[in-house]
Amino acid sequence: MPAGLLFGLGAALCWGLVDVCAAIAGRRIGSLKVLAIAQIASIVVLSIAGVVMHVGLPREATIALAAGIAGIAAAGAYLSFFTALRIGPLAVVSPTVAAYGGLTVILAVIFRGEALSLGQAVGAAIATIGVILAGIVFDGGIRGTRIVSRGIGFALVALVLFAVVTVGMAGPIKAAGWLPVVLLSRIVNTIVSCVLLGAVLAGRPPRLEPLVATSESPTRATFVLVVGAGLLDVLGLISFAIGLEVAETWLVGLASSFGPAVAVIVAVVVLGERLRPTQWLGLTGIAAGLLTVAVS
Repeated sequence: MPAGLLFGLGAALCWGLVDVCAAIAGRRIGSLKVLAIAQIASIVVLSIAGVVMHVGLPREATIALAAGIAGIAAAGAYLSFFTALRIGPLAVVSPTVAAYGGLTVILAVIFRGEALSLGQAVGAAIATIGVILAGIVFDGGIRGTRIVSRGIGFALVALVLFAVVTVGMAGPIKAAGWLPVVLLSRIVNTIVSCVLLGAVLAGRPPRLEPLVATSESPTRATFVLVVGAGLLDVLGLISFAIGLEVAETWLVGLASSFGPAVAVIVAVVVLGERLRPTQWLGLTGIAAGLLTVAVS
């Protein structure tokens, strides 16, 4: 198995479990709190790795700037994603964001000059159509078409930002190594998340209410879920970053996007979520599109 595919699938497994943890915890304490706590937990892990490996932050200004920008974009991506997971439905939101793998392929071709075959282009198009079908339902014909939930809007924002972060971090990681770039990016990500959380809790403007809104009461297991999400996320990030260092960007990005398969299984089997026929068709399209790109 190619190294890029292996590391990408390792990230996919971790991130699929993160989806489940973040969806459940977000309904109890709000998506912004989940993001901030999870990021802090991941910083601890990365800092320990830096000390053990005797690796610090990137010294070159351009690489540091790129990592910082990636951190800001990643904060927006995670916040949008966790908010989408809180609103749900999980079995639709998670696969929708998974289409970032197809978008990553396109961006890698445009901005990194990586080759894109006809089959990969077709696969990306199929995945995009799948996103549309998974995100809407048809009640009584075209006039009854509506978005499944507000979560889909946040999911689409996360989709774009995750693809941008993937392509944007590939160059700096190949130049300076995965740990310095990931560490600085995650530090910026955490700072942005915590500052935003403080601002929201202090003023709580109505437009930002969805970021801290809850639909269920917190339990003792909530904190465990949040920390677990942070640890799983950083393990996935490490696998993902190592893949970007040693393999093509599009392959790692695409393989990592299979994570929602784990979330879908949990959502349908364990949480009892139900999908419409058009949504099943959309999810099938996403899977078929990603698979087509992977084997082309």
